[in-house]
Amino acid sequence: MDPEEVERVVLVVDVDCMTRPDLAVIDALARLQLAARRLGGTVRIRTASKEFEGLLAFAGLGDVLPVCPELGGEGRREAEQREQLLVDEERDAADPPV
Repeated sequence: MDPEEVERVVLVVDVDCMTRPDLAVIDALARLQLAARRLGGTVRIRTASKEFEGLLAFAGLGDVLPVCPELGGEGRREAEQREQLLVDEERDAADPPV
């Protein structure tokens, strides 16, 4: 099979749960990227916080571990605020709570 005909595998790593990223995480992702590239693939980062992106830049790996903006890099969505409903009704104190 011709190497140019092989599909390139892209591994997307969602780091949204990383509330306190550190250099150990960055190191592990850099090693994962190295292994992926050796196999002809690549790693992309998804939903990275500004702190995470800053840590990537600090480590000099911003170009090596790119954040996918179309997958939620800068445009992280915030939890939807729910409207509080006010109910005006009377109840008997002897009624059990619902």
